[in-house]
Amino acid sequence: MESVAENTLPIGKPKWLKVKLPIGQKYTELRGLVDKYSLNTICASGSCPNMGECWGEGTATFMILGNICTRSCGFCGVKTGRPENVDWDEPEKVARSIKIMNIKHAVITSVDRDDLKDMGSIIWLETVEAIRRMNPNTTLETLIPDFQGNTRNIDRIIEANPEVVSHNIETVRRLTREVRIQAKYDKSLEVLRYLKEKGIRRTKSGIMLGLGETEAEVLETMQDIRNQNVDIITIGQYLQPSKKHLPVKEFITPEQFEKYEKIGKEMGFRHVESGPLVRSSYHAEKHIL
Repeated sequence: MESVAENTLPIGKPKWLKVKLPIGQKYTELRGLVDKYSLNTICASGSCPNMGECWGEGTATFMILGNICTRSCGFCGVKTGRPENVDWDEPEKVARSIKIMNIKHAVITSVDRDDLKDMGSIIWLETVEAIRRMNPNTTLETLIPDFQGNTRNIDRIIEANPEVVSHNIETVRRLTREVRIQAKYDKSLEVLRYLKEKGIRRTKSGIMLGLGETEAEVLETMQDIRNQNVDIITIGQYLQPSKKHLPVKEFITPEQFEKYEKIGKEMGFRHVESGPLVRSSYHAEKHIL
């Protein structure tokens, strides 16, 4: 899979990226609760193409620590700037939302908060603890930032002991500086290694394709992630959030994604989610098994 020419953009989305509108009783019920109680799920705010399927399985993703990020990644649609003050009531609000929605498996993620001394890790810990208290039967995945590699902050996530801890490397080494401007490829690998070394049962990472990477680079990145004893990998198609963001260089075919899935399983990953519409939390409820 070689990237297309640097100045050539794909014309229109291919047919395999078209999705049906979410339907089903469970989805309709949850959609009504989200609207009625103004619940903040990244599923809805991010218009995830898998929202109907995930909600039908009783899975939802919540973003904490506000909606303004201190970093300005070239792929991400979240606003960049000076974040608002920490809402110390947020852990209880998230836990209550999960209870109202009767969520079986919750994924918690956040913006980067490099403006805070603890980088938001205290709220992370308190959120998991609040969810555990209010929803003792709900399983959890935490999709965490790198916390600048600060192990004291990462240790709070480890103390919370969610069923799955995920940290996305997002792209191949060569493109990291362009795609994840304030992040470092090797630091993300170190975070994944540290989590596993400290006893996290299931670790997970994800990458996006279509930013100009080659097949050889994708395989190298997959192997780098596996070398940290990561259990789960997700591989999906990058889609440009706005004209201000990095352009899509290539639409990867379903057949190529299937190839990566096969290779990922051969590498030893416990779960491989690889497809054009795959996102970090896709089939998240199955990754605890």
